[in-house]
Amino acid sequence: MKISKRLKNNNQKVDKTKLYPLSEAITLLKSMEDAKFDETVELHIGLNVDPRHADQNIRGTISYPHGTGRKVKVLVLTKSKIAEAESAGADYFGLEEYVEKIQGGWSDVDVIITTPDAMSVVGKLGRILGPKGLMPSPKSGTVTNEVEKAVKEVKAGRIEFRVDKNGIIHIPVGKKSFEDNNLQDNITTVFTVLKAKKPSAVKGTYMKRITLSSTMGPGIKVDKTSLAES
Repeated sequence: MKISKRLKNNNQKVDKTKLYPLSEAITLLKSMEDAKFDETVELHIGLNVDPRHADQNIRGTISYPHGTGRKVKVLVLTKSKIAEAESAGADYFGLEEYVEKIQGGWSDVDVIITTPDAMSVVGKLGRILGPKGLMPSPKSGTVTNEVEKAVKEVKAGRIEFRVDKNGIIHIPVGKKSFEDNNLQDNITTVFTVLKAKKPSAVKGTYMKRITLSSTMGPGIKVDKTSLAES
């Protein structure tokens, strides 16, 4: 596989043996040669957990102080909160017509929120929405009667996260165009949320490895002690 000159130059900037303090890692990431679009900045955190155990299957939501920099398309599936969904700024709202569209293969949406009174219908979409990470869930705050609050939080940058089968969380924390301090604030928010979710069964080191990268950039290893100090 041919490596582009841009990627080669960016790779040469990173010391693979070094753990960078968070502020230094962000500065280094932003110094990389740009791709032809505003790249997403991603955090990859290896946790000392076994996701096969329910109490260690870490998941939840995060509301960033500076958003994600991404426009999110929201669908609200509801019988009773159509007007509320519309006024809150949902891109799509309704029930039966969208259920039929989803069953027909439509998926032009990033987040689906539903009300409890619609779950008997929405539940039938589990096999379609589950693999795409779109199935509404009370744990993620996407099955709720507080439609206005949920839509506005998602639009403002609330995102869902879940540990993968290897015990790693992959989570976007903003855009490369963000100010350094805004990226740092978002990243420390992730750190704070994950610390609060440490399972009691996990002894010793909880966060094993932390890597920062952009969509088209190399991984930069982050010193976790600098996150604790942020």
